[in-house]
Amino acid sequence: MKHNLYLDLFFFFQMAISNIRYGAGVTKEVGMDLQNMGAKNVCLMTDKNLSQLPPVQMVMDSLVKNGINFKVYDNVRVEPTDRSFMEAIEFVKKGAFDAYVAVGGGSTMDTCKAANLYASSPHSDFLDYVNAPIGKGKPVSVPLKPLIAVPTTSGTGSETTGVAIFDYEHLKVKTGIASRAIKPTLGLIDPLHTLHMPDRVVANSGFDVLCHALESYTALPYHMRSPCPSNPITRPAYQGSNPISDIWAVHALRIVAKYLKRAVRNPDDLEARSNMHLASAFAGIGFGNAGVHLCHGMSYPISGLVKTYKAKDYNVDHPLVPHGLSVVLTSPAVFTFTAQMSPERHLETAEILGAHTRTARIADAGPILADTLRKFLYDLDVDDGLAAIGYSKADIPALVKGTLPQERVTKLAPRPQSEEDLSALFEASMKLY
Repeated sequence: MKHNLYLDLFFFFQMAISNIRYGAGVTKEVGMDLQNMGAKNVCLMTDKNLSQLPPVQMVMDSLVKNGINFKVYDNVRVEPTDRSFMEAIEFVKKGAFDAYVAVGGGSTMDTCKAANLYASSPHSDFLDYVNAPIGKGKPVSVPLKPLIAVPTTSGTGSETTGVAIFDYEHLKVKTGIASRAIKPTLGLIDPLHTLHMPDRVVANSGFDVLCHALESYTALPYHMRSPCPSNPITRPAYQGSNPISDIWAVHALRIVAKYLKRAVRNPDDLEARSNMHLASAFAGIGFGNAGVHLCHGMSYPISGLVKTYKAKDYNVDHPLVPHGLSVVLTSPAVFTFTAQMSPERHLETAEILGAHTRTARIADAGPILADTLRKFLYDLDVDDGLAAIGYSKADIPALVKGTLPQERVTKLAPRPQSEEDLSALFEASMKLY
């Protein structure tokens, strides 16, 4: 009997990733892949800007060459909303597609995942699969159609994960859908596509990789997360830090430390941009199974409550704080706060990012990592904190209120946080330098 009781209480972790294929020019295989899958009617999803650029043309050429019948949906919104998700869902429901190709950044891949899910479960209400407490967070038990993701930015790692993030306009917060069932069937990681990114897009998407790696490596360990799932289908995609995710997170961080500045400063540095494209996928594998925590939880209201800020190099017609920027601006404050729970890991990551830690005291791990991050951001001309993107102390209650529903990620922080703690973290992030 004792043995069974032990098993009942024991935590497991699971590794789930998409198939990945990497290499310069690998996009040209997409038509053959769809042919091999027996696809007869394909939805090619992208955004208005990309629809005119070589990555989409390369995909279309491959589809035409291999006789694949397809329709293009190019109305993806950069930083999608529930409304933009629903427009895409309506389009695919009418199209009766048997496979999908998403060409773009996280916004396109996430929109395509959601469209595939709701077209495969046509009678579901939109909030059925949205994360609790905003939605019902129901497990996905319907079979989905094949989805091939072709990432054109080096940030979200969305080609590897079962996560789709959007702005829920009614509450002005970001939330999402998280289920292994919605991860792409295949990710085609083609470094040639990274040469089309302007420098701010490279920087901001790189900051997302940086925080994916740091947050998943410092997340609550998987065996300390609660509650323990009673059935494998309810085991969350974000399980807490674990031995497999740790390897991917640390490796991604080493690549970021070596290549991000080069990738931002020289658009023709194919080596740097290729490595950042890989780092995005590596960090995606890490956080897609371990999860992220406070930088991401706090980033959702920072993006959702944007007033007038429009990021440089983003060709959009609405105010926009790019996801990677909204995440990284709180990172010095967040890791100062969390370091007391796993100081060795915080010190290790600071060292990877260039800090001299040989004579450092373990108790100083938080401030050392924070200073290392500030220097990294300053070197890359990042806005000086939340104040520089339009926020003031008067906005802190609304920012805290927008963070509270993000329990799916905030509960993975290694240190629990009160509303007062969150207020202090936002205040400390108003100015960085």
